[in-house]
Amino acid sequence: MTTMLGLNVDMKSSNAGMGIGEIAQRFGLATHVLRHWESMGLLTPERVTASRRRYGPTDLYRVAVILRAKQAGFSLEDIGKMFATGDPATRTAILRHRRAELATRIATAQASLKLIDDALGCNHEDITRCSHFQAAIDARIGSGHPDT
Repeated sequence: MTTMLGLNVDMKSSNAGMGIGEIAQRFGLATHVLRHWESMGLLTPERVTASRRRYGPTDLYRVAVILRAKQAGFSLEDIGKMFATGDPATRTAILRHRRAELATRIATAQASLKLIDDALGCNHEDITRCSHFQAAIDARIGSGHPDT
């Protein structure tokens, strides 16, 4: 009786995870970014060998959270603190601080957008002499029109 043993190289075990190149490509990142995040303690992929990382579902979620948090303006240090803390009060303090900074940035961007919209409504040759535009920036200079 002859027993044949075959190896299917296309089959991936659901527990095998993804390699660093696969996860980097999936998120549009360079592999050195993932290595950096690992060195900071943000990611802890399994090690198949001393140098081969395998990323599982938890790692995928962590990468997605890191990217979203970075889009929201969080530093990697703050992201690390949020991951590391088991204290909801500490995490809430970090989130509230970032929220306040983000609200300020949004308000500044909205004021800038309004200034541009007001400038677009001006047909004067010298925009700084346009009374409509001057009225729009009075609050910024805090003293009203220079002629008053």
